Amino acid sequence: MAKTYRVGFASLVHDHVWGELKHWKNHPNVEIVAAGDVNSELRDQFKAEAGVDNLYNSWQEMINNEELDIVQACAENNAGADIVEAAAAKGIHVVSEKPMSARLSQADRMLAAAEKAGTQLMINWPTAWNPAIHTLTKLVRDGAIGDIFYFKWRSAHNGPKELGCSRYFYEWLYDEEKNGAGALMDYCCYCADICAYLLGLPQQVTGLRGTFVKDYPVPDDNAIIIMKYPNAFGVTEASWTQKVGYVTPNPVVYGTEGALMVSGGKVHLHQPGKDSQEIESEPLPEGRRNAAEYFIHCLETGEPIEGLCSAAVSRDAQEILEAGLVSSNTGKVVDLPMA
Repeated sequence: MAKTYRVGFASLVHDHVWGELKHWKNHPNVEIVAAGDVNSELRDQFKAEAGVDNLYNSWQEMINNEELDIVQACAENNAGADIVEAAAAKGIHVVSEKPMSARLSQADRMLAAAEKAGTQLMINWPTAWNPAIHTLTKLVRDGAIGDIFYFKWRSAHNGPKELGCSRYFYEWLYDEEKNGAGALMDYCCYCADICAYLLGLPQQVTGLRGTFVKDYPVPDDNAIIIMKYPNAFGVTEASWTQKVGYVTPNPVVYGTEGALMVSGGKVHLHQPGKDSQEIESEPLPEGRRNAAEYFIHCLETGEPIEGLCSAAVSRDAQEILEAGLVSSNTGKVVDLPMA
């Protein structure tokens, strides 16, 4: 009989928390036992949605007082390292929301704490549970378009506040210390993670960011990071000022033997001398459909956490983001690995 895992939620200020709560609730081998957050309104919402009475005024208090197997961290980006270190010290595994952290040094602390304690750490990227993205990355890794020489992804909407995010979420997204930047950290991260997974760390990174549209203070509302690999470019774009949906395929990947793209939620394969093919995206199998399922699967089977949600891959994505931030601030190309 599979073990029942006791799960606690460390902070509730990342709006992804409510979707993740549903996944944890639906897992047959999970008991949600507690949550800790400084905001009484969020604690009340958690109590209503989770049916849990063990609510604490801070995530620290929860970790100190509860016997937990897993912590779901839904905090500000710069709080992830503190949560992982506190949890690891008690032998607790952690799932933390994307991106890994606000700074590379924090990501390295997270890896070190989990490794020292022998606990598992997973970074939850929503892209990992998208069938079209899963299909595209599998085709790339299987060599369907030869060797990649260009990968581009634009992540964009009209801004966290305008999109309808809670104030508990957007207030820290607009705080450079807590978020790490603005749109650059919030949205360039997705492509940085996929490029780190498919191509590893680039040799050089160039970043640009600016506040072009918002009439209230934000660290940046548009950003671009260019990653230079030995034989490829990765391009990640972010915007908090795009009022319309995507008008071009996204992402787009070019290789020596063809191209792949996602358009309308469907994968399209283009190869020389052949008609364009629409590739059917198969549903993700049970155990790999969301973070809760995959994390429990890995704990039960002993399989390593792989792909986009790997902590090692996510750490490399953080180095790309930090290099892009440094470049945007200095106007200089940044060589990797960073000293």
